[in-house]
Amino acid sequence: MDTYFRKQLDERRAKLENVVAEAGETAELAKLLREVDSALERIEKGTYGLCEECHEDIEKKRLIADPLLRFCLEHLTPQQKNAFEEDLKLASRIQNALLPPKEMRINGWEINYYYEPLGPVSGDYCDLVHPHEKLEDLFFIMGDVSGKGVSASMLMSNLHAIFHSIIDAGFSIDQLMTRANRIFCENTMPEFYATLVCGKAYKSGEIEMCNAGHCPPLLMRNGEVTSFSSTGLPLGAFCSVKYSTTKIQLSPGETLLLYTDGLSEVNNSALEEYGTERIKELLQKHSSSTPQQLIQAYLRDVKSFKTDSAMTDDLTIMVIKRE
Repeated sequence: MDTYFRKQLDERRAKLENVVAEAGETAELAKLLREVDSALERIEKGTYGLCEECHEDIEKKRLIADPLLRFCLEHLTPQQKNAFEEDLKLASRIQNALLPPKEMRINGWEINYYYEPLGPVSGDYCDLVHPHEKLEDLFFIMGDVSGKGVSASMLMSNLHAIFHSIIDAGFSIDQLMTRANRIFCENTMPEFYATLVCGKAYKSGEIEMCNAGHCPPLLMRNGEVTSFSSTGLPLGAFCSVKYSTTKIQLSPGETLLLYTDGLSEVNNSALEEYGTERIKELLQKHSSSTPQQLIQAYLRDVKSFKTDSAMTDDLTIMVIKRE
């Protein structure tokens, strides 16, 4: 871990030195250089990542976001706490701005989703991409980054940027996933990964999708529920991974359900898990519902199931129905 932070700090120092060389040294630049040098000294002494007040570990997620931190949350000054809260609010607004339209009807498809972060920000990735120059293309993505909080939300934003930057290149779904995995893996710390489903809905009613270690998508047709297991490793697990896809043809009235484990792993007061069987049963029960009605049915059922138990993870549900 120290190797990662040393690299980050060395890179920041090099950037600061370049700015000083080009624009001259200012009081603010000199202060930043001293802070970077101080952090590097703490790495040498073996005290990096320890709060200077209580000598306990500083929250790892906060260190990843800001390697210059010297105090844990409990020992921030009131001004620092206010600044931290404002940063979280800003991060939440930015993340909400990355979300697609809540409802979409296009090329015979009706889509709706529900997105609820556990805290101010989320590690769930929910996206619908419809490149304007390719009117028959509709991509859907559902993912879950390992970890929680700020660090997970940063990686979620990274995934959003990766897919939006390469999705116009005309790759097939398996090629798209292979390239997204390599970019994500090469720019992410080894302990982080993301489970993810990426698919494409065609005007013909066909769906092609790839499941990289995510919760199995569920297809409701003719009164039966079919699940689609993983066809590849989570993104970031290994940089050189090839992915395969599954193709299915949907008829009018048939529904595809995607969700994160914030739904399947909800616990009640007896520590019982909501589970995939209950998800399947509710999908069968509401097979004729619209996407919005189906999502509302899940939210009511989850609320009834968990009673007073608190949510412990981000929750995202997406419903794609053939009209």
